[in-house]
Amino acid sequence: MPEPAPVRLTRPEARRIALAAQGLARPRPLAPGVRDLQRVVDTVGVVQIDSVNVVVRSQYLPFFSRLGPYDTGLLDRARDRAPRRLVEYWAHEASLVPPSTWPLLDFRMRRARDESWGGMQRVARDHPGLVETVLAEVSAHGPMTSREVEAALAHDLPREREHWGWNWSLVKNALEHLFWAGRLSSAGRTPQFERRYAHPTRVLPPALREAALDPAARPTDEEAFRRLVEIAARAHGVGSEQCLRDYFRLRPEQARPAIAALVADGVLLPGVVEGWRRPVYLHRDARRPRRVHARALLSPFDSLVWQRDRVAALFGFDYRLEIYVPEELRVHGYYVLPFLLGDELVARVDLKSDRAAGLLRVRRTTWEPGRGDELDRTELDAELLLLAGWLGLAGVAVDPR
Repeated sequence: MPEPAPVRLTRPEARRIALAAQGLARPRPLAPGVRDLQRVVDTVGVVQIDSVNVVVRSQYLPFFSRLGPYDTGLLDRARDRAPRRLVEYWAHEASLVPPSTWPLLDFRMRRARDESWGGMQRVARDHPGLVETVLAEVSAHGPMTSREVEAALAHDLPREREHWGWNWSLVKNALEHLFWAGRLSSAGRTPQFERRYAHPTRVLPPALREAALDPAARPTDEEAFRRLVEIAARAHGVGSEQCLRDYFRLRPEQARPAIAALVADGVLLPGVVEGWRRPVYLHRDARRPRRVHARALLSPFDSLVWQRDRVAALFGFDYRLEIYVPEELRVHGYYVLPFLLGDELVARVDLKSDRAAGLLRVRRTTWEPGRGDELDRTELDAELLLLAGWLGLAGVAVDPR
């Protein structure tokens, strides 16, 4: 039986599909509640965590972009209190995922000894007794931060300075190894952004306790890859193989058989997007809105902009994170949020929460060619004021340039 002809999409059609799949085409609710936050979780599937707090911790921004002003305490409770709607693990990067996704990442947990960062590998190899002692301590007394575990064990070992600049003791490395291996989980974060380690049975809901205790109760790799790729495909609406792999950091040999199986079952439809050289896949349930009236400032770690090639292909927007670029070499600024208006990314806005002055500072705004007229600026000003109010800041200040 011949394969069906690929679905052909214009760039505007593909953009609108992408925005709808990410929940950015819906009107914002008047008073966002728990159900609205859950809808965002169900829609995007993964929310990236990052420690940078220039505007606000990055996990809070994707919800604001889609819902408008909401109570961040609702998100904290979804992560920190039973029954948890979100748990933390290495999904895209450090991420929040629904508890049902946690067992699907067992393939990564099993490879913690060989594929985690150097300090984690060394402590597992050179200090297995310490690793087991740390596991026993947290299992008995968690949730605990790394400092609490160190104090409890009265451990005073030399600290190693990793190339990232973090000073992790052997105990911290042991905790991170156990977290990567899925033998410990996170019961949430402190206000200082410290992870609170706990045994997975204290974190995961009762339906997943067997998977927490027995890796044999978790899905096979084949099933896990298929389900992860489908989560990615739903969240993309339309995307290339690279997009579907990148969502959960899958390798080609992990993702390709899953994509082929989903195509064979009709879940994914092969497609072509005007001007995008890569073959793409359209999820069969993807919405195809005729218009999108969105307005949102997006976190640099928002899942819409993870895959830079896709952003360039669909939006004509060449986006790069310049946090780690020396100041004199930055083009657009330090913490730059893309500004979504309608179905286009129309500007880059370098922002900072000046908490001492009670102001949201606009360090620099760079408009895309042909954008930045009075209507565009009015919409951006309104979004900035909305963001400032949500952050508890008194107003917006534009730095002179």
